[in-house]
Parts: sequence; C-alpha cells; structure tokens
Amino acid sequence: MPKNKGKGGKNRKRGKNEADDEKRELVFKEDGQEYAQVLRMLGNGRCEATCIDGTKRLCHIRGKMHKKVWIAAGDIVLVGLRDYQDDKADVILKYMPDEARLLKAYGELPDSTRLNEGIGGGLDEEDDADANDYIEFEDEDIDKI
Repeated sequence: MPKNKGKGGKNRKRGKNEADDEKRELVFKEDGQEYAQVLRMLGNGRCEATCIDGTKRLCHIRGKMHKKVWIAAGDIVLVGLRDYQDDKADVILKYMPDEARLLKAYGELPDSTRLNEGIGGGLDEEDDADANDYIEFEDEDIDKI
C-alpha cells in the first residue's frame, strides 16, 4: 500500500479565502486594457465578453484566477487586450458588485451598462410588471375538472 506523502486532502487544497472580503483598492484601466461584461461562460477557462468599446471578444481567464475567483455571466471584468489578436483578450481582474457600481458612478462605465444581470440585455422587470403570470379559476371551473 502506498505511503501518503501529501499534507492533506482536497479540503486543504481549497484553503481559506484570505483577504477576499476585505476592501481593496479600486483598479482603473490602463493602456492596453478595457472594461468588459461577461456574456456567457464557455468552459476550459474561457468566456465570451462584450467590451465597453462595443467589441465582442473571447476572453481567457488567467491562471492566477482560475478556480480561485469565480466568474459568472453579467460580471464586470478588466481585460487585457492583445496586440496581435483583436478578437481575443485575457481576464485580469473581476470587479465585485460594489466596485462595479463605483466604476459606473465615476463614469468609467457607460450608463447603458446594466449591472447585476445574468445575461446582458435580458427582459426588463418593469415591462413584465403589468402582465399577470397566473390564471384565476372560478369555483365552477374547478368543479368541472
């Protein structure tokens, strides 16, 4: 029987989220970087995102963030643009929801950017408020069934 040479199981490898909940300094974009909103996750450490400049790009999640920072559709991320491939980018940083609201307040993100959405451009809640999604039955209708 092989001898255990490790220091623990998979729960040890998960570790603790150290300092993730603490406030961190807001990072703004620099040259060669752009803000983007994730449209959908593709798997294999990749996602499809719409950049603020209007371009839809295939983004690769960098290894430092892989399996440590979870990215979902609708998240605001900072991507590094590639000089040699305009349709691809690399995810550098994921903004927390409060950081994304601050970016929008500072004018870094356009007002048309919708935060806290699963998939960008979904149905508006206000449009569905008038429509009833239920059916009312009379007592006679229930007796017939």
